[in-house]
Amino acid sequence: MRLAVSAAGSTLSEKVDERFGRAAYFVLVDSSTMEYEIVGNEKNRNAQQGAGIAAAELVAEHGAEAVLATELGPKAANALRLASIPAYSAGGMTVNAAVEAFKHGELRRLDEEPNGEGGRG
Repeated sequence: MRLAVSAAGSTLSEKVDERFGRAAYFVLVDSSTMEYEIVGNEKNRNAQQGAGIAAAELVAEHGAEAVLATELGPKAANALRLASIPAYSAGGMTVNAAVEAFKHGELRRLDEEPNGEGGRG
């Protein structure tokens, strides 16, 4: 499965970014082979508004089948839901640990109960 992990840096050992829409990078990981691709998020990171929705579109364009993040704002959660991309909570982990936890079914769904207004999108 192709996972999009919001990341603070560009390796598997980096922490999952606390933000989704304004994450520094997305690490797209094939959960079966652990091969990965780095996608920069500069445009959305510096956007005045709409970062969460644009980030959801970005990961969808790169073939993400699930998102691993710390949290989602309501607009990002809705955009992922509309794209049929489930999101899972992976806060406080490295990208590698988050992928492993996902593979073992240890992460809770984020997109079923998005944060209230003012989330970090």
